[in-house]
Amino acid sequence: MIRNLTLCALLLLLFLPLTTLAVMQHGGSAGPSYVPQRVYNSDDKKFTDFEAMLAELARADVVFVGEQHDDPGTHRLELAILEGIIRRRTSVVVALEMFERDVQAQLDDYLAGRLSEEEFLKASRPWPNYANDYRPLVEFARVHGWRVVAGNVPRRYASQVARGGLPALDALPAAERGLIARQIQAPKDDYFKRFAETMTAHPGATPNASPKPAKDPKAESEERAMAERFYQAQCVKDETMAESIANAYLNAADPKPLIIHYNGAFHSDFRLGTASRAQQRLPKARVRIVSAIPVENLDTIKADDYRKRGDYLIFTLKPPSRPRAVNGQ
Repeated sequence: MIRNLTLCALLLLLFLPLTTLAVMQHGGSAGPSYVPQRVYNSDDKKFTDFEAMLAELARADVVFVGEQHDDPGTHRLELAILEGIIRRRTSVVVALEMFERDVQAQLDDYLAGRLSEEEFLKASRPWPNYANDYRPLVEFARVHGWRVVAGNVPRRYASQVARGGLPALDALPAAERGLIARQIQAPKDDYFKRFAETMTAHPGATPNASPKPAKDPKAESEERAMAERFYQAQCVKDETMAESIANAYLNAADPKPLIIHYNGAFHSDFRLGTASRAQQRLPKARVRIVSAIPVENLDTIKADDYRKRGDYLIFTLKPPSRPRAVNGQ
């Protein structure tokens, strides 16, 4: 059980992007990015269209776009959102989970033309799927003069919290502590419940499985302590991204820009995580949540099953599975 718990927790904490089954190379193009999809308006409880969604999102202050990191259709639609927003808003800030705060200067220098792309990538620790999935967003912002915010906490600090809990941050020098949100909370709320359930879920469980043997009390206590530390590390990420969003909004000149934040859906689904922490910092801001959900069939969606995840649900068509090898071939 501890092994399963540790594996799931590490995946959630580190958020290493998965290898995609199929991707489309954008190359920074501003051309159309249509993919098969259906958009559901959770407030109206009915399907709508992509353009209607964009028109409403353009009136917001902060938009969270929650993605499945390994879905190519979602990534193409993320660019399509920017293409649609620019027809409605000229002042936009793109904020990304995928870059960490300590590379903001390098990102700024690249956008300003002071660094080549090769120099920027060497210095900024891009995710492995950057070229296909996130470069189009950065290049679109660069072409249109938009700011891009590297909002996430440097992973090394989240890892320290995962090992030693929040007290690990107290020993950091002031310069390093400044890379992390000043205010950090880790309440045992619905978000904690979702996090714990995701960590303990594992494939292969069946309804008729044999009862599990009773756990050793010491091992059970260690599991709970580890789960709490990993949750605290998750909250450090959420608080830091939320603070980055709030700073970008509050420090911008009037009229205030629209902040579009791209993150893994777990960080914003159900208006929890980063979305909740950003709303706390911007209580008067109009925050909208978009959740991308890959499905097998766009014609048999039971949208009400997902409705609480966000204000808008974008159902994308999963790429076809590759045939399984036969006899090792």
